[in-house]
Amino acid sequence: MAGHSKWANIKHRKGKADAAKGKAFSRVTKEIISAVKQGGPDPKSNPKLRIALQKAKDVNLPNDNIERNIKKATSADQADYIQMTYEMYGHGGVGLIIDLMTDNKNRTASDMRIATNKRGGSIASPGAVAYNFDRKGILHIQKKGNFDDLFLIASDIGAEDVDEVEDLFIVTVAPDELYEIKEKLEENGYTIDEALLEMIPKTFVEVDEENKNANLALIEWLEALEDVDAVYHNMKMDE
Repeated sequence: MAGHSKWANIKHRKGKADAAKGKAFSRVTKEIISAVKQGGPDPKSNPKLRIALQKAKDVNLPNDNIERNIKKATSADQADYIQMTYEMYGHGGVGLIIDLMTDNKNRTASDMRIATNKRGGSIASPGAVAYNFDRKGILHIQKKGNFDDLFLIASDIGAEDVDEVEDLFIVTVAPDELYEIKEKLEENGYTIDEALLEMIPKTFVEVDEENKNANLALIEWLEALEDVDAVYHNMKMDE
């Protein structure tokens, strides 16, 4: 692809595989609890729980964990989780989107303030950063077979785009069609490594080395927070 690739930071993400797995387990556990709290423990009558259980299967969350958290969610003592998004200005004009689920909004707000006190940046008003991002469904497929064949199949079942990056094919879809298209690709013989919802920048910001390192330190701090599931940015990374 010509110019800057929106997938240029994939090495940065892939280098954190173990930490990302822990985050994925934490996120899907919270989604299971929240789904049960809102719609009950029976996936047949609770579509939100069905989706959460599909996500749990995709990240290989053990069945014992799933059953334990469904039971835990039915307890009146178990707090519900809410989804939240923070928008932040980093260093050198870079924008950050922070996705999280929390059972304590006050703790989360405090954690965000501490992050900016320790690593710089500032919390932005809602919409100030998000306008420059699109939420998309992303499917990672190990690069096997022919790109053109995948492109034709993916286009036919409603995918928006297909890219090649290193050892992966990356299929971009509308966020509400992520799991439907995933199933259709699997029916066509493709093995999906990951099915994700991501915030994709529309434009990128190029920064000097000092601001780049400062942003990476801020992102690392945010990613380590208990409530944070993912941090997205529009900082231009090396190809």
